[in-house]
Amino acid sequence: MATLIDPTASVDPRAELGEDVEIGPFCMVGPDVVIGQGTRLVSHVSLTGAVVLGRENTVGRFSAVGCEPQDSSYRGEPTRVEIGDRNAIHENVTISRGTQKEDGVTRLGSDNILMANVHVAHDCLLGDGVRLGLGVLLAGHVRIGSHATLDDGSVALQFVTVGCDSLARPMTKVGRDLPPYMVARGNPGEVCGVHAQGLRRRGLVGPDVAAMRMAHRLLFREKVEACRAEERLLVLELLTPAVRQLLIFLSAQRAGRLGRARGH
Repeated sequence: MATLIDPTASVDPRAELGEDVEIGPFCMVGPDVVIGQGTRLVSHVSLTGAVVLGRENTVGRFSAVGCEPQDSSYRGEPTRVEIGDRNAIHENVTISRGTQKEDGVTRLGSDNILMANVHVAHDCLLGDGVRLGLGVLLAGHVRIGSHATLDDGSVALQFVTVGCDSLARPMTKVGRDLPPYMVARGNPGEVCGVHAQGLRRRGLVGPDVAAMRMAHRLLFREKVEACRAEERLLVLELLTPAVRQLLIFLSAQRAGRLGRARGH
């Protein structure tokens, strides 16, 4: 199948388009854009600045990718957006380029779903299989681990890290790092349970889930210090690799500021 460009679209001749790309009505593609094979821009999509879109992505109506970062320090430096493969970016999504405060890139992995009205600010890094619900807002420099989910209306503040396979319930304000495999809710968001589905998604069942539930009980309900919790979990033979990952995450969080390992 050949590349299809609607006659109402504006595509700079310097843009690089792969095979089977579909560019719908009233889309705008700038000169520094690379679009991989099988990617589809539905309609009224704007790709500006340096943007790399991988294979088989879908970008919904009125979305803008590669916008200038909404950061007062930005002075037109050559920064970019990099997006992997098979992402579903729905209507009215905005994704800003990076700044030189970090690596100059806003990056999304593969197989992510961004529902309508999501905003991904400058210098955010998303892993693979991330789910962002309706109206989710990510401030600058946010890190989202693979297979994490932020439900509808949630927000993540600057420099927050959301661990892999974690879950923020609807309307949660994530102002502190959200540990892997945990569930948070509220404003401010607080850890309220174990994301058992996330563990199962990783193929961890039975004893692994029980170990994580005990770790959650000690760390977040009984407020046991991490080093003592680790000792008790070791004695109980519940110090699984996933629990170790949780403890390492919490150690980094404590070393940061304001509950953020990367706090500023």
